[in-house]
Amino acid sequence: MITKEIVIKIPTGLEARPVALLVQVASQYECSIHVISNDKKVNAKSIMGMMSLGISSGETVTVTADGPDEETAIDNIEKYLSSK
Repeated sequence: MITKEIVIKIPTGLEARPVALLVQVASQYECSIHVISNDKKVNAKSIMGMMSLGISSGETVTVTADGPDEETAIDNIEKYLSSK
C-alpha cells in the first residue's frame, strides 16, 4: 500500500468536471484507490463519493493505493491533481 499527500492545484478545485476526470484516471487501474479529506475516506473511482468531499483548490488530501499497479496509479493521480 502506498500513501501520499497531494495538494490540489486544479484552479476550480474538485467540482463536477475535474471529479469526473479524476474518476476516469483512477478507473484505469486495478488497485483500490481512496482519497482522504477531513477524516472522510472515499473510493476515488466513485463520482458521488468524490463529489461529497467538496475539495477546494489549495487543499491537501491523502491518496492511498493498494494493488499491483499502485505506484503508477499514485503517480498519475498526483500528476492530474497537481496540474493547473
